[in-house]
Amino acid sequence: MKTIEVNGHLREAVGGSSAKQLRREGHVPCVVYGGEEILHFYADERDLNKLVYTPDVFLITIKAGGKEVKAVLRDVQYHAVQDSIMHMDFVEVLPGKPVSLKLPVVLEGSALGVRNGGVLRRNAKVLYVRGMVDSLPDAITIDISKMRIGHSKKVGDLDIPGVEMLEAANRVVVAIKTSRRAIADDAEEESEEGDGAEGEESTAAEGGSEAAAEAPAEG
Repeated sequence: MKTIEVNGHLREAVGGSSAKQLRREGHVPCVVYGGEEILHFYADERDLNKLVYTPDVFLITIKAGGKEVKAVLRDVQYHAVQDSIMHMDFVEVLPGKPVSLKLPVVLEGSALGVRNGGVLRRNAKVLYVRGMVDSLPDAITIDISKMRIGHSKKVGDLDIPGVEMLEAANRVVVAIKTSRRAIADDAEEESEEGDGAEGEESTAAEGGSEAAAEAPAEG
């Protein structure tokens, strides 16, 4: 998992009016829980944007008021109208204790069903998982290259070492749906096999013609 450092300041007062003042000054109120004590701090919104507007998941070192904790991002609250960050929640990472977080889903390969006119339906961009922070991957990677029209990948189909899925096993992550322009999945494979056979026949025919031309005339 990628690492990043966030420098903040301890909050002297906790409450609605204090939080509003911090936001007016370009800061974001934050809290870290899950450890021996709850840490209330704030940081510059521009520094926190790099944690939010990215598909990456980080192990974060938070430094505030002489304290230093390692944590992962749990939740972000946004303004109802504007795109500004209102509040951020972090969970402290403790030695020997698993963490729960959301990992991005990355699809690899070109699906056979899509090449044959099917439509790719991506139903989950992130999945909620649990594991030891040192064992968690940067993303949940799914190879879709062999998926045909009508095929799907569900949470229960995913088997990733060190990762416990916290989603329903029957939740569909990605699927290939049919469409009006879809053709049979076997057509592409048959076409490729046909091309190979045609090439072999052509080569054999050419070889036969050359042999006939080189053969001496009788009599």
